[in-house]
Amino acid sequence: MYDAILVPTDGSRTVSRTLDHALPIAETHDATVHALYVVDNRILAAAAEESRPDLERSLATAGDDAVAAVRDRADADGLETVGEVRRGTPPKTILEYADERGIDLIVIGTRGKSPREKVASLGSVSERVVDNASIPVLVVRGVGEN
Repeated sequence: MYDAILVPTDGSRTVSRTLDHALPIAETHDATVHALYVVDNRILAAAAEESRPDLERSLATAGDDAVAAVRDRADADGLETVGEVRRGTPPKTILEYADERGIDLIVIGTRGKSPREKVASLGSVSERVVDNASIPVLVVRGVGEN
């Protein structure tokens, strides 16, 4: 049923909880776990021009670390893993990756923002992924994060 499961990561504690759900599903179906971190182009565009190269390096390093954390945990369970860091707009890039890689299931965490917080941030990544995905999406609510 599931051969490839995508776990988008932002390096937060919510990802650990997301993996609590994604990894047993992957194990049951002998699926490959894909870890994806998206360096948000909007953050880079909003930064002062002189600080962009350092910021981009910093975000790419954070992405490498976040992907490695997912891979390490999946590897510890004996699961095949793939990891990648991409630049783009997170919801769009997540969905493009899923389409390109033949992903069967996206397991994504959410921070449980209030309606007011969602409006202020123009919605959440997980909400946009759910609204636009053509494949199943399992949303895992994070605990104790804002």
